[in-house]
Parts: sequence; structure tokens; C-alpha cells
Amino acid sequence: MSFLNLENKRFLVMGVANRKSVAWAITKSLEEAGAEVIHSVRSEARLESLKKLLGDRKAYLCDVEFPEQITSLAEQVAADYGALDGIVHSIAFANYSEGFKPFHATVRKDFLQATAISAFSLVEVANAFKSQLDHEASVVSIGISSTDVTAENYGYMAPIKAALETSSYNLAKSFSADTRVRFNTVNAGPLKTSASAGIPGYIDSYLYAEKLTLRKQNLTTQEVANTAVFLLSAASSGINGQGIVVNAGMDRNYFDKNVVADAMRTGK
Repeated sequence: MSFLNLENKRFLVMGVANRKSVAWAITKSLEEAGAEVIHSVRSEARLESLKKLLGDRKAYLCDVEFPEQITSLAEQVAADYGALDGIVHSIAFANYSEGFKPFHATVRKDFLQATAISAFSLVEVANAFKSQLDHEASVVSIGISSTDVTAENYGYMAPIKAALETSSYNLAKSFSADTRVRFNTVNAGPLKTSASAGIPGYIDSYLYAEKLTLRKQNLTTQEVANTAVFLLSAASSGINGQGIVVNAGMDRNYFDKNVVADAMRTGK
């Protein structure tokens, strides 16, 4: 028996987008630990793009913007597999229909859509799968480590990710009435993913974040996955209703002397 004790456990991973995504890194790590992983993806087009990557792995369609699809997913998984030992929620979506704007000019419909998909979907997934989760299952969501920091090129997603995190914490309390299912978030620093590549100006923020890390090296997707897998395992049984920050110390190093010196030179 290994430290993580994930052999013969079964997990649903929601949100694999491509080979570089956190969800895929989690999938590979779970499988290496002996677990079985099934997937849900948002569309036929996404499923087609993942055909080679997923291989023979089971994948269902579920666009979490539509509650009926979440209900259908839970029914299909129950019929095909029965109980689950955990769920990974690695889903985020933002539709900047009118381009990036100052936060006060955020478009209402865009904000509400992104909230429904990126945050409230966790509540709906938890509710739909409640009866199928093992009594001591673990649900892990992928958040960000800087929800309290304004980032112009991240638009309105910081407060939505904050909503995801607090939803997770409140689910931990709500489920505790009759289960020992745990809910935690992995709050990751900037990552080099395909999704981040589409954010205007992201590379500058990414390189700046690297200077702030204590080790002067940015986070890897695998490091985020490692934390998620630990939280999915019984080895983390004492952790519930928490957000685990994984950002290589970035938030502890705002006044790094070299960063300050560079900023002051630029300012002059």
C-alpha cells in the first residue's frame, strides 16, 4: 500500500482541455498511483480534439452552463460505474464579448455566465453527485492564488475564482451534516497553459510572477497536480474546507529587493 493509497479508487476529472492542462496532469498522476479516471468535457468538438490524448479512457459530454447536462452526467456515471471516490473541478470560462474593460465596466451577462460556469457549477455538480460519492470522498477545485489582487489582464475572473473558493468551503460545511466528503481548492499561481496564452499581456505578468517567487522559478502544472492528487487521497483526510496556495512563495515576496530596484529604475 502506498502513502496516497489511491489504488483501485475511481475519480471523475472535469475540464481536460489539452495536454498542457492541469486536469490532464492530475489524470496522469492519479493513474500512475493506480486510480481509475473518467472524464467529462464540454462539447463534441472538445471531445474530438482530445480523441488521441484520451485514447480508450471513458469521457462524457457535459456543458456545465446547462444544469440538465450536469444531472444527466451524474445519471450516466451512476449507471456505468456507481460510486466515486472523488471529483476534480477544473473548469473556468470567461467570455469577454466586448473585449477587456476596466472592472467597473464589466458586462453583466458576461460576468453572470462566467460565474455560472466557473463557480456555481461546483455547487450543482456536488448536489448532482452527492448520492454517488463515497462517504469519505474528496472534491478538489482549481482556483488561483491571487483572488485578492487586481490584475487588469485577468478581467473579472479574480472575483469569480473567489466565489469558487468560498463555494467550496461552504460545501464542506453543508456536506458535513451527513457525510465526511471533503471539499478543498488548489489556489495556483500563474501557469504556462494554452488557456493563459490567450490572455492579452499574460506573458509579462507570468515573467513578473517568476521574479517574485522565492526560488526565482515559476510554478509547473505538475506541481499543481501533485497538490490536487494529495488532496484527493486519504493522506489529506484532516484537510477540509481549505484553500491550499501553490505559488512558490510569490505572495510572500512583494518587496524582493531586486524587483523593487528594477521597478524604481523603470519609474525613473
